[in-house]
This record gives sequence, structure tokens and C-alpha cells, in this order.
Amino acid sequence: MEEMTEVFDKLKSLQDVLVEKYDLERKIEASPKQLDSQDELLARLKKEYIEKNKSYEEIKAVVDQLRKELSEAEASREKGEKDMDTITSHREYEALEKQISEATEKEAAVRKDLQREEKKLAELNESLKADEAMISSQENDLNESKSALSNQIQEYKDQLENLKKQEEEITPGLNQEIVYKFQRIIQRNSEGIVAVKNGVCTGCQMILPGQFANEVRDGEKILFCPYCSRILFYQEVNEDEAEDFSALDETGSLADFDDEFADERDEDEIEDGDNENNLDDEKSMSFDD
Repeated sequence: MEEMTEVFDKLKSLQDVLVEKYDLERKIEASPKQLDSQDELLARLKKEYIEKNKSYEEIKAVVDQLRKELSEAEASREKGEKDMDTITSHREYEALEKQISEATEKEAAVRKDLQREEKKLAELNESLKADEAMISSQENDLNESKSALSNQIQEYKDQLENLKKQEEEITPGLNQEIVYKFQRIIQRNSEGIVAVKNGVCTGCQMILPGQFANEVRDGEKILFCPYCSRILFYQEVNEDEAEDFSALDETGSLADFDDEFADERDEDEIEDGDNENNLDDEKSMSFDD
């Protein structure tokens, strides 16, 4: 009994270590996801910037072409006006007058189009500058977040190393198969060892079979709850809360219940090729130093 009390104390200490350890492992695994929203925002800003810059280059090409056309129209008008001083016939006058008129009309139309496109170009240029500033700011924020997260993850890893050392100090002397199952339970439930009070498992609040509850009370071996698979230990209650375990006999014996470790046993046989003990052995496994 004293030996089993020591085992239970070790398992309780191991439970505290494992709960914190698995919590840290989950945090380390989930940490990169904290930056997903920032990464997505930065990617969206860069994509929008590329698309906007493409439009800017297209409009810039239009502006360059309009400036060229405007320059040609101005040159044509100016040449016609200059040639007016050298005309020698009415036909030459009419031809130059037509040239000047067409050049003037085209100059006005092109200048109007040019002003419109230049305005669009200027607005896009300002928008691109604002986007560049926003992208730069977002990149700085993201780099700072990555640096802070890297430091946080390193702290987690340092804590994890300390917990692993504590685990290594606790587990010697414990049955390794028990430890393995205990770890699996805590990964799912965060609680691997619970008290039995008045024949009830305090982990799942289920009434235990009377014979089985008495075995837990005897405290001679490691027993798993047939309902939630947690390791059980007996805990005294006040006299006014106590019940007679024999009254629970009608609930049947442990053999009446399936252990959820049965499915895990099948998985372990496939993965490791290691034959597990029968179902009753998993529910009541003797402690082996």
C-alpha cells in the first residue's frame, strides 16, 4: 500500500509536468499561425500594388503618346503659320489654312485628352506612394512580430527542456507501459489520475462497479476507470458522505465494460507490431518497478 501511494504521488507530479509540457508543445505548434493575418494583409497589399502599378505604366504610355501627338500637332500648326509668309498663290494659302486649322483642332483635342490622362496618372502616382508607405510599415510590423514570436518560441522551448528534465527525474521506477498510457490520457483529457469517492470516478462522475471500487480502495495495483480510462486512486470522504461499496455490487463487475484503450491497443498493434495484454490487464495492471 505504501509503495502504491508513492507511485500515485509520482503520477500526480508527472501529471502536472505533462499538462504544462503538452500545453507548451501546442503553443509552439500554433505560434506561426499568429502571423497568418499579417502575412495575408501584406500579400494582398503587394498584389494590389502590382496591379495598380501596371495600370500606372499603361496610363504613362498613353500620356507619352499624347505628348508626342501634341508636339506634332503644335509643330504642324507652327510650320503652317510660318509658311504663310512665303505663299505665292491662293491655292497655297488654302492648303496652309487647312493645315493650320486641322493642326489647331487636333492640338486642342489632344491637349484635352492629355490633361485628363495626366490627372489620372498623378492620382495613381500618389496612390502608389501611399501604398508603398503602407507596405513598408506592414513589413516592419511583420518583422517585429516575427522577432517577438521567435523570442517567445525560444522561451517556450527553454521551458519545455526544463519540463523534460523534470519528467526524466520522475519516470524512473514507473512501469513504462503505464507511463505511455498515462501520457496518452493526459493528451486527451489534461487529467490522467483522479480520485474515487463514494465509489464514483471524479474524472467522469460515473459510478464504478462495486467489486472494482473495492479494488481501488485496496490500492494494491494500478487501475484504470472503465469509462474514462483515467488512473484511479482511493480518497477518504467524511463519514456523512461515505457509502457502503457493497451496495454498488448491482452495477456489475469490471468485466462488464469495454475500455477505450481497446481501440488504442489495436492501433498500437498495427503501428508497433507489439501485442497488448488482454482487456482486463489494461484495466488493472500491476505496478512493476
